[in-house]
Amino acid sequence: ARKTQIKMAQSILAYAVGTFVALFPIANPIGAVPIFYSLTETDSRAERRQQSRRIAINVILILALFLIAGRTVLEFFGISLSVLRIAGGLLVAHAAWEMVTSKHRLTNSEHQAGMKQEDISFAPMAVPLIAGPGSIGVVIGLATNIRHWSEYLGCSIGIVFFGGLLYVCLVLGESLFAIFGSNGFGALNRVLGFFILAIAVQLIADGVLSLLHTAAPTLFR
Repeated sequence: ARKTQIKMAQSILAYAVGTFVALFPIANPIGAVPIFYSLTETDSRAERRQQSRRIAINVILILALFLIAGRTVLEFFGISLSVLRIAGGLLVAHAAWEMVTSKHRLTNSEHQAGMKQEDISFAPMAVPLIAGPGSIGVVIGLATNIRHWSEYLGCSIGIVFFGGLLYVCLVLGESLFAIFGSNGFGALNRVLGFFILAIAVQLIADGVLSLLHTAAPTLFR
């Protein structure tokens, strides 16, 4: 019984770490900091802290919802995991290319609309900036590989950890600005963008190979 408990704890920890590591580069909480502060430039520190808490909670709830409903969504639309990987890879590649080329993650209309809103915790910060198509695609992909409740628990813990890190990044944004400056944030964003682009290529390659293996299994013998 003790060995079973240890194995289950290891499985929960592995899925928690795996989920956190998969979400971090794609959701990019550090890259969200400059946008958050530009949208809340007239807010007090207390108001920013409140907004940060709401954003983190919204992101956790959105990602947890797709973790639970991910398999059902794919089955309802008749989408295979291979196709999801390719589509997710294309979306992530587009976002990564914008990071590498220093383009804004929000469109001008989304940014202007956000400036006029008192509460930006759901849109545009949680959706589409952080819990966007790329992050949702990652969570649905994880959901399709889950076979046991402990794996769901591990993924959920990973999502909560990510939400906690997001909250810390947004709250400490002023200190991060003081350390890195706008140029430092830009450089860090481009470096992260490069790694995210590599992840996107891997997703697309895995999806294409999986489709080929299903369509022509004799090629891989």
